[in-house]
Amino acid sequence: MKRTALLVLATAGLLTACTSARDEARRPAPNAVPVAHNTIVDCPVYDGMKKNSTVLVQTTAGNEVQVLDTINAYFVRVRLDKNGLVQTGYMDRRCFGERGTK
Repeated sequence: MKRTALLVLATAGLLTACTSARDEARRPAPNAVPVAHNTIVDCPVYDGMKKNSTVLVQTTAGNEVQVLDTINAYFVRVRLDKNGLVQTGYMDRRCFGERGTK
């Protein structure tokens, strides 16, 4: 009897957790507007989220880029204007100082 009750409670808890996770995935991002940031060091803009990805553009210290999304702990998705062309790619968060928060 105890085993059945425990199984029912565990199943109910699992279903509740899955439902709330699904609801979180449906919410729009709270900060979906691009935010302008200046780089503090020379940084490449990659076409992917790996250091061995192709470099699209090399930025210099003080360049302004628009941060579109904070992808993960290491990269942010950015858009910048370089030589009249708009480039979208990925930059290391450390290019902005303090883990990309400034």
